[in-house]
Amino acid sequence: MTDAVTVYLEDLSVGQSLERAFTATNAAIRAFADVSEDHNPVHVDEAYAATTPFKGRIAHGALLNAWISATIAGGLPGRGSIYVSQSLTFKRAVKIDDVVTISLTVTDIQPKTGVVTLTTVASVGGKTYAKGVAEVIAPRKPV
Repeated sequence: MTDAVTVYLEDLSVGQSLERAFTATNAAIRAFADVSEDHNPVHVDEAYAATTPFKGRIAHGALLNAWISATIAGGLPGRGSIYVSQSLTFKRAVKIDDVVTISLTVTDIQPKTGVVTLTTVASVGGKTYAKGVAEVIAPRKPV
């Protein structure tokens, strides 16, 4: 997303949400393996992955976390956000070419500290694959 926006702390509201879709392409998974130096064969070796309970290669769980971060930076709250924490529980494995929808929803806003709490959900075809909670410091309006 090259046209990132900023929703300032003062303009955020509980219940506000944003969705963004990503595709778990072979290229994305291999690039993530390279940049993270996580070459676990379940992600990069089809012959090995075929012998696992997944019956084929799967995306890195941390790739979903990266897409959550990208969605935060891309618009909720957007540019200037500071990622403070993330909990994430994985329910299902993302396979090659799955289209993953990242959904963020504001659940709490702390005006004094600027900390915004978001529920984070990664889904494929309407089924939850991972969910958690993120905390970010939202940028404030310039004075």
